[in-house]
Amino acid sequence: MKGVIKKFFIASMLMWMTPIAILYGFNHNLLPGSSNLSPHSLTLVSGFLAVISVNIVIAFYIYMAMKEPSHKHEPDPAFLADAKASLNQPASDSGKSSQSSKKEE
Repeated sequence: MKGVIKKFFIASMLMWMTPIAILYGFNHNLLPGSSNLSPHSLTLVSGFLAVISVNIVIAFYIYMAMKEPSHKHEPDPAFLADAKASLNQPASDSGKSSQSSKKEE
């Protein structure tokens, strides 16, 4: 579970930092050739590249999620037992529990 959270955190940070770095680089003439562009072209190119960079990060995150082994994630046996037990309860019991919760409120 730690690996999944770590990958999500890294992808989230890259989705924020990459477009901001691209916009900053274009607006402060840090990227080669950006000083030769008109302000209108500079805005369009930097915005387009920032959007493309976010899409690349999302595609990379999806690829990493698809590469995750599926046999690694198995549900908790206690949770499955509780879920099966709740499905096997008669419908009249669930009505009583909802009515009792309404009375308690």
